[in-house]
Amino acid sequence: MNLFLELAFLFFMGSVSGWVLEVLFRRFISSANPERKWINPGFCTGPYLPLYGVGLCFLYLIAGLERWSIIEDPFWNKILLFVSMAVCMTVIEYIAGILALKVTKVRLWDYTKEWGNIQGIICPKFSLIWAILGALYYFLIHPHILDAIHWLSQNLAFSFVIGLFFGVFIIDVAHSVQLVAKLKAFAEENNVVVKYETLKANIRKNYEANAQKYHFFRPLHTERPISEHLKEMRSAFEEKRKRKQN
Repeated sequence: MNLFLELAFLFFMGSVSGWVLEVLFRRFISSANPERKWINPGFCTGPYLPLYGVGLCFLYLIAGLERWSIIEDPFWNKILLFVSMAVCMTVIEYIAGILALKVTKVRLWDYTKEWGNIQGIICPKFSLIWAILGALYYFLIHPHILDAIHWLSQNLAFSFVIGLFFGVFIIDVAHSVQLVAKLKAFAEENNVVVKYETLKANIRKNYEANAQKYHFFRPLHTERPISEHLKEMRSAFEEKRKRKQN
């Protein structure tokens, strides 16, 4: 039961904090956002990214393996730990990205312009970032996890908040899956892979061109049918045959 509470707590914290990191990264750092606009990342509506939630759970489990040191030297043992974290996070990122491409025909993110990328899903640059985030987690967060879980067990109100989060999260995911199903149908009909972020950017530009209020937490909300936006952007989506040639 304790492990379940720990992982539920970590998934909650990782999903929300990861969303905040992505919002700040896209707003102030990402070259894919030269206009420096606030962008709601991910495919869900709410302020959470499941990839980060799953990742934080794995970081916690990997950090717990430190007690079984493979290398006697503490310094190199920690280096091995951080490398393991980076590899694990990269694998999770690749699995999520490849499933989105193969199953739903949707590209959730695009690293094709990054050096050493594999299928535009993973690249050395972001693997290094994962290693840095793993180190930050190890030194700044992991030592306090058990204290946080103890506090959680003594504060049922916060347990209710986590339960509420999962309830809203499940509903959000169900709604997003329905939307992704529409994107998949279009992709299969037109033999393309839908670039999710490109589609969101196009919808935002339409709102701004018509002097309408853009819905930050509903980036794919549109007055017109989503199919019309997809048809207008057919040439902007990568074709499967081009991807196969690469």
